[in-house]
Amino acid sequence: MARRYFLSKSKNNAINIISYLSLIGIFGTSMALFVVLSAFGGLKDFSLSFANKYDPDLKVLPLESKRINISDSLYQQILNIEGITQASKVIEEKTLLSYKEKDAVAVLKAVDANFDLVNGVAQSVFAGEWLAEDSAYQVVIGNGLSRQLSVGIRDQSGFLNFIVPKPGKGQITNPEQAFRKVPGVVRGVFGISEEYNNTYIFSQLQLTRELLDFEDDEFSAIELAISPNADIETIKNKLQNLFAAKVEVKTRLQLNDELYKMLNTENLMVYLICTLVVIIALFNLIGAVIMAIIDKKENIKTLAHIGATPQDINRLFFFQGLLSTIVGSVMGIIFGLGIVWLQLEFELVNITPSLAYPVKISFLNLIIVLGTTISLGIIASKIASSRAGKLI
Repeated sequence: MARRYFLSKSKNNAINIISYLSLIGIFGTSMALFVVLSAFGGLKDFSLSFANKYDPDLKVLPLESKRINISDSLYQQILNIEGITQASKVIEEKTLLSYKEKDAVAVLKAVDANFDLVNGVAQSVFAGEWLAEDSAYQVVIGNGLSRQLSVGIRDQSGFLNFIVPKPGKGQITNPEQAFRKVPGVVRGVFGISEEYNNTYIFSQLQLTRELLDFEDDEFSAIELAISPNADIETIKNKLQNLFAAKVEVKTRLQLNDELYKMLNTENLMVYLICTLVVIIALFNLIGAVIMAIIDKKENIKTLAHIGATPQDINRLFFFQGLLSTIVGSVMGIIFGLGIVWLQLEFELVNITPSLAYPVKISFLNLIIVLGTTISLGIIASKIASSRAGKLI
């Protein structure tokens, strides 16, 4: 009977218009919620793709100092841990870059020969070449730093100087002796994201050891690649037991916890705002059910005469409202899926002329939208139908 009331038209045209508007409202808000969540899901994956390209699966860092000792035997023990496929020893420190009359602060990251097996930065070099074994004083610089310093590839007109303060105590009598300087030449330029391009510069270990006075077995960290099905917690425990000094082992998620928190917070806020719009649209549903109750007042009395209880009458109009919610939600999700699919296939909306706005079709988003609209629809239908039985 609820289905019949839902499908049939009223003699009063105003009631029909209100019913159509409530259905359109549920349809539109469900579609919008699904499209927005799909867009933010795609944007989240797009943002994290840069971190996934740059950051390792696991990174071992010292807790009590800036240096960690890794001997050849310890390095081999790390590689022997089940689940670890590759390892790269790195030295990382902030430095002042000076080229001719221009300066910039950057993070100098010295890497070994295994680095490109752990990290994807080498594939992001778009001008020049990545580091080679014979490139001791050659570096690969971020695109942003390259523009800021106006330095080109293998520019022989001047050296790119790396400057750091010397460790020590007491007063500085000669400023020139307070800093250590090592020259270098740009071998290649990489481009990942604005943050990395404006921050990082890569070199071989030899340059950084000379600049920072590191011993052969001293490093800032060791970066690890692990197999897809590896037990991360087991690997972390084994790594911590191998080192004599206290270390911490961070996953890619922990290395980018601020980015993850920011993206998740944005996603939550957008969901809450869209949910508020759904709630406002469901006021139309409440009005449509109440108008239907008034319109069917004589039918309600007839049902009461043949044995229907007030609870039966309430349930009848509750299911009528619920049917409107389900039909509108399902139609909205179907149309939303169509819009997202069109964006994936034909790139209708672009961020730049060569980059389509990222979207993602997720089963979780479908469940979230359907669960949200139906849950709120149940509440709205319950409120609207609660007084129907009192008309008996």
